[in-house]
Amino acid sequence: MSNVTKTAVPAAAGRAAAKKELPEHFKAYKHVWVFVELERGQVHPVSWELMGAGRRLADKLKVNLAAVVIGPEGQSTRNAALESFCYGADLTYLVSDNVLADYRNESYTKALTELVNTYKPEILLLGATTLGRDLAGSVATTLSTGLTADCTALDVDADGSLAATRPTFGGSLLCTIYTLNYRPQMATVRPRVMPMPERVERDAARIIVHPLGLVEDDIVTKVLSFLPDRDSETSNLAYADVVVAGGLGLGSPENFRLVRELATLLGAEYGCSRPLVQKGWVTSDRQIGQTGKTIRPKLYIAAGISGAIQHRVGVEGADLIVAINTDKRAPIFDFAHVAIVSDAMQLLPALTAAFRARLLPNSRARIAVV
Repeated sequence: MSNVTKTAVPAAAGRAAAKKELPEHFKAYKHVWVFVELERGQVHPVSWELMGAGRRLADKLKVNLAAVVIGPEGQSTRNAALESFCYGADLTYLVSDNVLADYRNESYTKALTELVNTYKPEILLLGATTLGRDLAGSVATTLSTGLTADCTALDVDADGSLAATRPTFGGSLLCTIYTLNYRPQMATVRPRVMPMPERVERDAARIIVHPLGLVEDDIVTKVLSFLPDRDSETSNLAYADVVVAGGLGLGSPENFRLVRELATLLGAEYGCSRPLVQKGWVTSDRQIGQTGKTIRPKLYIAAGISGAIQHRVGVEGADLIVAINTDKRAPIFDFAHVAIVSDAMQLLPALTAAFRARLLPNSRARIAVV
């Protein structure tokens, strides 16, 4: 193994010292693209969330926002292309072919890389879903460009470079990453990190249809059958209006039942912080934070959670955060809207009793937070 010596760039010089002139062949790359994730006729909501983020970037750069729709021939794919204009697209690139009926890395990578090489976007955004992560990594590798994964914030700096922010070092720090000398600049963003933009009814503008030029025999992977995940509906944290979560402050796995009881009464989803998953108290599908689910509920109740930065980036989009902790210096109190210094073991049963007295005599309907 060879040794590589790295020369440190003086701190004062910062990113400017690393900036090089963009190669001439990349200067033709313009506009912001959002990949619209379409699977079995349904658009993943993260695609529209990214359209809102893409719109802000495009407006700052004074360029177009384009949607990219890839899928089988038929009305559902066409509808996704038309719907993109209602979420702010100036134009849409459409690749429709029946070999795209099921997601396969080879066919989708070919479609997206061909579009990039032909029409040359400067920024390409994808959702950090199972499908999006697989596709983004493959496309970035094929194009030999940079990819910043699981971003929590997107912006452009003074010279027009994409500034993609994500947690690092196990979620203890936030860093901003730049792809300075390659195009497109790629980033993935998890569902619910960005707010959902308002849908505005608009007529279709320009749709550019691009042929795939791929036949089934060219694709190595074959889809033999589709088996839906029978557990896919058991946890819907990302899109819940009310979430109750617990952390190590609960003291024991037995005490986590207090979180579940309150969540059940409110018709809410329940979740937890990362240490509870690591200890085996709660399954990983219930973990909230940068390494778990990102949520944007109307009400988030956090009991016994300290609020480390990796948890904060997963919940700070909530409309109302109520934090319960015995430590008045807990980091979660820095961003909670309501801070309660109390023992969660005593307060959770009291809250459950109070909600039960308020809700059950009148209605069994779920709580409505306004």
